[in-house]
Amino acid sequence: MKAHFTKIALIAALSAAGATTAFAHTDYSEGGYSEAGSAHWLSHVAESRSQPTANQLAAYGYVASGAAGRVLNVDSGTKYINVARLETVQINVGGKSVTWKFDTFGTAPFPLSKIISGADGVTVYITADPASRGG
Repeated sequence: MKAHFTKIALIAALSAAGATTAFAHTDYSEGGYSEAGSAHWLSHVAESRSQPTANQLAAYGYVASGAAGRVLNVDSGTKYINVARLETVQINVGGKSVTWKFDTFGTAPFPLSKIISGADGVTVYITADPASRGG
């Protein structure tokens, strides 16, 4: 009976150790802003006790307070703009201007009108962040 109890105690201890090491992990995709890294990062945000910020929840990015890397002038002939994920760009449309950081969840195209009014018919195409590309 004592040997049986010892085996059960050993199995329980090993199971508990295995369960706790599942939470102590290394995810090499986190630093590279990959799609898997984004999903992994979102799982950490969801698990946090505090509420995520508006910037963390913004699907298309957010207004940036810093300097833009380049300026894009959108007029009636503009059908699309190309940006890189995590790029900060000043966008000028019909007398309006916004400095926008394209901190997106992925690289799916979306209408520019989602972030600035008056940009109907213009599609934003996002490429992966050049710094995160492996080589």
